[in-house]
Amino acid sequence: MGTVEATGSPGNRGKLTLRIAKRLMATLAIGGILFFFVPGQTRASGVERNATSVKGPVVTGLASWYGEPFHGRRTASGEVYDKEKLTAAHPNLPLGTKAKVTNLKNDRSVVVDINDRGPFVKGRIVDLSMAAARWIGMIDSGVVRVRIEVLPAVK
Repeated sequence: MGTVEATGSPGNRGKLTLRIAKRLMATLAIGGILFFFVPGQTRASGVERNATSVKGPVVTGLASWYGEPFHGRRTASGEVYDKEKLTAAHPNLPLGTKAKVTNLKNDRSVVVDINDRGPFVKGRIVDLSMAAARWIGMIDSGVVRVRIEVLPAVK
């Protein structure tokens, strides 16, 4: 790693160090926000974000679905996976979050509860339950481009 050498009076060195520290903190803060809202597996694959949503972050990318082999197993939230419930797996949204998932090919949407972690396939941003996949018409295709909108928590 390179070093920064300050020139001028000793008083200027302190100002330069403070300016560098402030820039570093701002960069880390922005990086932390992006890390939280953009799933790690899709950052390099062209995920689009729309920060103008009043409800929460909006992300677009590829969705897949999961069913029978996982039916009856425990999810990351501790509840038992039911392929007939409207649920989804997401890599980093808080468990219990409600999200609206829209199939961008046919504009059908479904509201799901995030109750599991995944998907574990590079380039995908969400795994839907079989029921949710059926609801938005993606059972046959298996993978579709979707928009995910985080909904506000109900108080």
